[in-house]
Amino acid sequence: MSQTNMSLLDEVIQWSQETCRQEIKSVLPKLTALNNKSEKWDDQLRVLKIITDMFLPHIALTELDNECFSQILPKAVTVFNGMVKEISAQVEGLSSQNTELCSYLRNILQLMMQVIDAMSACVRHVGALEEPFDLVSIRSLPTCVLQILRETFEHCKESETFYCGRLSLVADLLQGLFKEAYSLQKNLLDLLERISIDSSASEDEVTDIVTVIHSLYDICSVISNLDIALHANTWKFLIKSCLKYRPLVEEHLHHADICNSLCENLLASFTHSVELAEQMTQTGLQGATQSPEHKLFQKMAKLCRFFGNTLVHYIKEFQVFLNGHCSSFHQLYLQILSKFPPSLCSPELPPALAAELDAAALVPMDAFLLQLLSLRSFAEVVLREDLRLSSEHELPHCLLLVNVLHQLASQPQEVLQLWYTGSQFPEDTPRLSLYRAMFASFRRCYTERKVPVLLPGVMMKGQAQVKVSLHRHLCVHLCASVAALPPEYFNALECSLVEAVLQADTQTALLATDVWCFTARYGSAELCLHHVLLIAQLVKSCPSKSHQLPHLSQLLRRMVFFMTPKHQMELVVRFPPSCSENLHLWRHVLLRALSKDVRHRVACDVTDLSQKTLSDWQDGGFKLGQAGALSVALRSLLVVAKENASSEEQHVLSAARIVSQLWLRMTPDQALIHPLLQLTLQPLLSLTAMLVKNIEPQVIHQAVMCVDAVVTNKYSDELVLASLDFLSSLGKVFIPPHSQGETLPRLSGLFAAVLALKSWPLHQHALEAFASFAEITNHEEVISHSLGVEETKNKVVSFLSKTVTAQEDGESRLKRLRVETQVVEQHLQSLKIPARSTSVDDEASESEPSLKRARLESTTEEEEYSRYVQTAESSLKALLALREGKGSVSPAAPPSWLESKLQVLLGIISQIRVERHA
Repeated sequence: MSQTNMSLLDEVIQWSQETCRQEIKSVLPKLTALNNKSEKWDDQLRVLKIITDMFLPHIALTELDNECFSQILPKAVTVFNGMVKEISAQVEGLSSQNTELCSYLRNILQLMMQVIDAMSACVRHVGALEEPFDLVSIRSLPTCVLQILRETFEHCKESETFYCGRLSLVADLLQGLFKEAYSLQKNLLDLLERISIDSSASEDEVTDIVTVIHSLYDICSVISNLDIALHANTWKFLIKSCLKYRPLVEEHLHHADICNSLCENLLASFTHSVELAEQMTQTGLQGATQSPEHKLFQKMAKLCRFFGNTLVHYIKEFQVFLNGHCSSFHQLYLQILSKFPPSLCSPELPPALAAELDAAALVPMDAFLLQLLSLRSFAEVVLREDLRLSSEHELPHCLLLVNVLHQLASQPQEVLQLWYTGSQFPEDTPRLSLYRAMFASFRRCYTERKVPVLLPGVMMKGQAQVKVSLHRHLCVHLCASVAALPPEYFNALECSLVEAVLQADTQTALLATDVWCFTARYGSAELCLHHVLLIAQLVKSCPSKSHQLPHLSQLLRRMVFFMTPKHQMELVVRFPPSCSENLHLWRHVLLRALSKDVRHRVACDVTDLSQKTLSDWQDGGFKLGQAGALSVALRSLLVVAKENASSEEQHVLSAARIVSQLWLRMTPDQALIHPLLQLTLQPLLSLTAMLVKNIEPQVIHQAVMCVDAVVTNKYSDELVLASLDFLSSLGKVFIPPHSQGETLPRLSGLFAAVLALKSWPLHQHALEAFASFAEITNHEEVISHSLGVEETKNKVVSFLSKTVTAQEDGESRLKRLRVETQVVEQHLQSLKIPARSTSVDDEASESEPSLKRARLESTTEEEEYSRYVQTAESSLKALLALREGKGSVSPAAPPSWLESKLQVLLGIISQIRVERHA
């Protein structure tokens, strides 16, 4: 600085306040020019201090920015930034041995504090003015101050990394620098609080306030991990300014940046709170409420609650500008809920800490979700058809949908339509209805269902609140929603229920069945009838091997219970059980669900039709092509037998006669050769198990021989399961002495064989069947002979004593379930692939023999002769046993037409012999 300039400064510094006021017009321009020309920081700061201390009080408010702030403050910002850059350039050589550099850097930090002190003087001066002022009159001040504050806070925040282990050499000055900046920001925010801008503000004023808001946002991004109180207060003022000037600034704000930052701060403070709670739990400090750790936890929880409430408030006020950011909101909700029970990745915390976290995060999340319900883009994100979530977010998403369902009750019509109906037009972004999305989300929570996770149940008067499964939790909320559902959305509910019942996952179909049954009970009798007729038609048209049939049949069985007797009779009229094409339907109906008159009619019709089907088969020469219809008749007859298996009613006796007639026609060789007979054998074994007390001993022996063939030749699992039911039922009967020598050893061998099965489901059923047989049988020798192998005996003893052989720890079980989830999901996806079309009438059509085809070269005439001779021989032996009345005390007289039929058979045999020798 020249000697002349130095002289001016020395002269001015001696002036009184009155002299400064008189000479301000002539001297202030010189000082500002000198400030801008000076190259040395000391000279610049000296001029800055003289202006702010001696001339600033004498400048009129209207001239404050033009004459002073706009002239000196931008230069001050440049100087400050230069100081920060100089430290960056020199800090690498800083050490305790390099005293010269240490002194140099400390001096720069002191100069930085002088800049902040000068800025503080400007802010204090404006704040001390009693007359009102607007932003235009001080427009350069907030902008420059906020720039310096940002640089200061960023330097302090990065100081530990910046000074590379040499922080102790300058720590005292950095602490003072931060305190000065903290005080400067507080004073600036108090000053800005006094400013008021009305709707008539100019474009420049709007630009200035928007700049201030965005500058505060920049500072917030810097101080997030620096000071909790400073961070919270800065955000509080930022949001307050946004709301205060909303009509002016709402179209200019960076809503995406502000919302994303709020979400990040909320998640960061919440995550920190959870980590602190886990640390206190692990170190045993959860009860030490006065410990530093607990106090820090409370501060972070309070900060979390602040950011949650702030985000909710911001969304409420600027909702229309946030449609493009709903994916972030969705992820935030899932990330927070995933840290709370019953999520599988949530930490185990003491009740007190968990309650504080609930208040800090879950309560704001409810209000957060409420503000988002009316946003179409949020609904589109949540209800996306192709939603892909990580495994830990599946359950939180499901609970989100439950909360949406709960909050819709208080929403206006347009919001209900948005969520209940799904996308309506091709140009809409595809989205599911809320009900469809809930069933789909429940299906994906396979691991949580298997664990199972538990949620708080509904509070009931006079009863303690209990934990319930996810299935029950959803079922209760869905049923409550159905009860309050406006009529115009009932069709969407019906479509969702049909889709959920028809999909592949059984437990999801069961949930839909529960909700559908509630709907039928809550609605009118006519609605129930309408639904039952619809379901009955679906059952009738569903292929017997489809995964959908068990779901539909279970729904039908339960729905029939809710029908009035009159409507049950209407169901009988619409689908008469006397018609063979309807037997596929009635085999899935429980007779006890029907009124007395309807039950009697159905039982009679099914029994008569079954007897007619058997007679037609006999009269038609026992053709294999009719075996399928016979199988359907037997499965329908099971319905009758289930209800009256222990009674002596005519229906039961008729069913027993049909079973006996069939067993006398059934031989192991036939079952081995003909798959269609295997299809008939399964319901025949099930019927025999139910009616075993009404079956003659020689018939039981024939059945045991067929079961022996089933087990030996490893038929289908379904057939083996039916065989196990039959073997279990034999404990109810006493084998006559003359049959014991042949039947009991075979029975022991069968039990030994099935108990050695490797398939664990079959092995488990075999254990249950053997235990049931052993509990009630009079033939105890069968038990001991069945357990000849030591390994088998040990397994049976362990099963009966309920011994757990291996206990899986929680972590291993969870890992296994997650792997299992992937396998099950792949299986369910494979079931979505359309299978080869099968007949939809009944099982009979599925079991029709294939069209004739050219004989294979390996099939010889000798094999053909052998097959038919074996069939004839087995039939004649069965007829002889019936004629001699083996096992019966008083054999019945043969029918009158038997002799003539035998003569016909002899004639056929003679004809075969003659043609053979011709």
